[in-house]
Parts: sequence; C-alpha cells; structure tokens
Amino acid sequence: QVQVVESGGGLVQPGGSLRLSCVVSGSIFTPYEMGWYRQAPGKERERVARHISGGRLEYADSVKGRFTISKENNKNSVSLQMNNLQFEDTAVYFCRVRRPSGLQNAYDYWGQGTQVTVSS
Repeated sequence: QVQVVESGGGLVQPGGSLRLSCVVSGSIFTPYEMGWYRQAPGKERERVARHISGGRLEYADSVKGRFTISKENNKNSVSLQMNNLQFEDTAVYFCRVRRPSGLQNAYDYWGQGTQVTVSS
C-alpha cells in the first residue's frame, strides 16, 4: 500500500523559515511528478512547486526566490525549503506524487497535508 506522509509544518513569524518533507512508502513506478500544493481557507488548492522527471523544477510566481524544492536522487522523497514566509503563505500544504494517465502504470497519490501558519 502506498502512503504519502508530510512533515515539518508549524507556526512561524513573518520572515521566518520552515522545511517540509514528504516521504512516499510502498512500491510505485518512477514518478513523473513530485510536488507541493497548498490550500488556504476559502481558496482553491494551488500548485506551489514541483519536480518533474528529468530534473525540471517549477515554481508558482508567488514563491519564486523564496521556496526551493529538492528531491533526493533515487528516493521517493521531496522537500520544500520555505524562506521569508509571509502571511499569505498560510495554508495546508500537500505532497503529491503522480504518473499522469498518458504514461503506463499511472497513479496519483496525495498526502494528508501539513499546516503552515505564518503569524506574528
């Protein structure tokens, strides 16, 4: 059984930093994407950052220059270093790992989320 487990959320003051980690356990075919999404109260879930197979990194404009996604080689784990956090970064952060339906052995797994709260 595949499990996606996030950790590292918490409460931080504006300008502070947090590091989120995501570990995927269980047997899966090589992911096409491992990424972080977030959902703030009353808003839709949005993509924050993702690592695409082959090494391409993508970021939402709102986090460029502040957040860094990294994936360990040959491991199904991904981290998100978040610096200079702002009030608007407050959200539940979700880890996603997937192979889209255009590929063989497609799947799409989500973690249960970890809360990040930026407050003074």
